[in-house]
Amino acid sequence: MIKIDVLTFNPFQENTYILSDETGQCVIVDPGCLGEQENGLLVDFIQSKGYQPVYALFTHLHLDHVFGSRFVKEYFQIKTLAHHDDLGVLANTRNYATMFGITMDGDPASIDEVVGHDEVISFGNSILRAIHVPGHSPGSLVYYSEADGFCLAGDVLFKQSIGRTDLPGGDHQTLISGIQQRLMVLPADTVVYPGHGPSTTIGFEKQNNPYL
Repeated sequence: MIKIDVLTFNPFQENTYILSDETGQCVIVDPGCLGEQENGLLVDFIQSKGYQPVYALFTHLHLDHVFGSRFVKEYFQIKTLAHHDDLGVLANTRNYATMFGITMDGDPASIDEVVGHDEVISFGNSILRAIHVPGHSPGSLVYYSEADGFCLAGDVLFKQSIGRTDLPGGDHQTLISGIQQRLMVLPADTVVYPGHGPSTTIGFEKQNNPYL
């Protein structure tokens, strides 16, 4: 059974998820830790739990989700996985950060392996299925655990909201269509853990999300 821990980092209040199971192996999803203090908080948390990181997974590659990517890749010596269609976003990360008054120590980590729609990522005794839902960014992925009834939605779907589509590569209708066709078909009790803010469920969003 997958255990879900969340740490919220950086000025954008981004949710960084640590998924682990009974083997002690874990994956770090969207490491948004920014600077030495937040990097230390992540390391201390993982070490206090005795977790063994095996991958860094990215729902998408916007700056607030990749601030800690180089740190976790180098510190834990793990591979980074993301969708191919977001790779072009990385080149401008430091420039975007500067626009928000944020100084990065270096460029975000390069991506070691690309993940496509319906691909499976395994760690410990657990599996996650990648669901490609573009529109917020071209390569946005949702990581779904059918066995444990949850998904990590990145910035695709929020409680009573959806991801913004006014950034480069965003498209409102593409996002709505993807949510309807690929997320709203999941079981109603599937818990949705977004990249920002509180969790929700597929059923709740079907009934209460004004965008859907």
